[in-house]
Amino acid sequence: MNIDQANSTAVERMMSAQPILKGLAMARDVIPGMKDNLLLHAGPPIEWVRMSGPMRGAMIGAMLYEGLARDEAQATAMAEKGEVEFAPCHEHNAVGPMAGLISASMKVYVVENATHGNRAYSGLNEGYGKVLRYGAYSEDVLKRLRWMNGELAAVLADSLAASEGLDLRALIAEAMHMGDEGHNRNKAGSLLYLKWLSPLIAKVTKDDAVESEVLRFIGDNALSVLNPVMAACKAMADAAHGVEGSSLVTTMARNGTDFGIRVSGLGGRWFIAPAEIPQGKWFPGFTADDANRDLGDSAITETAGIGGFAMAAAPAIVTFIGSTPKDAINATLEMYEITVAENANFTIPTLDFRGSPTGIDIRKVVEKGITPRINTGIAHKQAGVGQIGAGLVRPPVKIFQDGLSAYSERYEP
Repeated sequence: MNIDQANSTAVERMMSAQPILKGLAMARDVIPGMKDNLLLHAGPPIEWVRMSGPMRGAMIGAMLYEGLARDEAQATAMAEKGEVEFAPCHEHNAVGPMAGLISASMKVYVVENATHGNRAYSGLNEGYGKVLRYGAYSEDVLKRLRWMNGELAAVLADSLAASEGLDLRALIAEAMHMGDEGHNRNKAGSLLYLKWLSPLIAKVTKDDAVESEVLRFIGDNALSVLNPVMAACKAMADAAHGVEGSSLVTTMARNGTDFGIRVSGLGGRWFIAPAEIPQGKWFPGFTADDANRDLGDSAITETAGIGGFAMAAAPAIVTFIGSTPKDAINATLEMYEITVAENANFTIPTLDFRGSPTGIDIRKVVEKGITPRINTGIAHKQAGVGQIGAGLVRPPVKIFQDGLSAYSERYEP
């Protein structure tokens, strides 16, 4: 078996994928295996007893939102008794930032890979502050969720239905030329998204007040495009999954307790170890003692070759994560050491338009002792406090070592 050839096939599938934002739909209607008592979360599988504060808070909030529980006490009791089910978003073709919570009646973006036909899903982004993805579930949080999944979602669904779909790969490429890296910095991408959406929203919305509120909500949120971009990266990475003999990473995800990866040639098996606490820049009044372990599915961006792998394209991000422009360039240069290709779709101006490093090879990670760089927000360890900083994190090397051992057992008897 030729491992390099298998990896070439896998990474080519990832890079040739063309993710198109096709529409918006209710999770239970489109996500495979979704049901009313199932709550999808970020990261690898985890039981209630091991969940972090932000993850538990998001689960409680989802049960209240869905009407499965009337209050926090009942929601907690239901979780402890196994009356609700938990599963990773990644095992249902979906992704979500931070806690990654998707419940049955929530609306999700539908992204279709026009090249290979697979689909991926993500929820709507709530913006900054006290939000469900950080474990908040107060009445104002639930009220915002109802508006988002009601009025906002209706406008977005009608707008997308009136379009031919949005080429997210092209949007990411343009945003990178405008100073984004596609994970922690999405200012340009969100403005491009708003520019594309605005005529459609104006066309389908008959109420001026509703139109104004929707446009303001999207425009005020520099993370508006993050969720569709994550779904696009999921569609790209999934296209590379399941290639016999490939040692490429197709999933990197964190649940606030564990960090997990999956490998193209090793099926659905997770390789898991304790997640690290990110290092970076703390918001005023917070320190590392307040931080939760790394959280979220958003490392799917790095898996697809953007985010921390494309930091050289986003020098301004260093003001947010506590670094320097030179560090951003060095971060990208280091990631070429553990990847197998350069993605011509995502070029980096400061590196003479070199393609972003794409296709993490577990062999290279272990051999060189270099783990992927991931840009990330930092959550408070208590549910509902929210984001307390931003910075960088690396996966534990053990998960790559375990993945390589399993790969060797399967392919090198």
